[in-house]
Amino acid sequence: MPEITSAPELLALVAVLAYLLGSVPFGLVIARLLGLGDLRAIGSGNIGATNVLRTGSKGGALATLVLDAGKGGIAVLVARALVGEDAAQLAGFAAFFGHVFPVWLKFQGGKGVATYLGTLLALAFPVGLAACLTWLAFALLFRISSLAALAAAALVPMWLQVLGLPEFTLLALALGALIWVRHAGNIRRILKGTEKKIALKKE
Repeated sequence: MPEITSAPELLALVAVLAYLLGSVPFGLVIARLLGLGDLRAIGSGNIGATNVLRTGSKGGALATLVLDAGKGGIAVLVARALVGEDAAQLAGFAAFFGHVFPVWLKFQGGKGVATYLGTLLALAFPVGLAACLTWLAFALLFRISSLAALAAAALVPMWLQVLGLPEFTLLALALGALIWVRHAGNIRRILKGTEKKIALKKE
């Protein structure tokens, strides 16, 4: 945890602005702009990139992935540049929290994986990269996206210690806990062996 050096009023402003940025449901907006319908009535009902992909729009899914990751990263980088390291960590948490519990959607948001990874990449790039590679390794090995996300979130505190960045551990634990809570349904399906696997393209 970084030393708190910024004024409480300034940190409160950072938190509110980062939350509002994080709560923008880019997947929902992109799906509507592309005429794909209401994501909440499609597939899993999630507003993230994976559900956009279920509509058949790879471009829409990629745009959602980039924007959802970007809002976490931008919140961190702007807060760090304008205020300081304490504000950067607060902004990362607030943006992630906004994505998961957006005020615009009655606090029913996404699972936060893209925003989580974007936040980590901006906060501590080596750790963010390690988290992305962890997700990729588990996804290739088990072909279950949710399991890969859970593994990545669980292993980030370890990566922080290995890479000499313990000051981000508290934030990583908080974000990781929310990732696991938001994947409660996926965890039940994984344990039952009914969780959907990543489809491999047939040659």
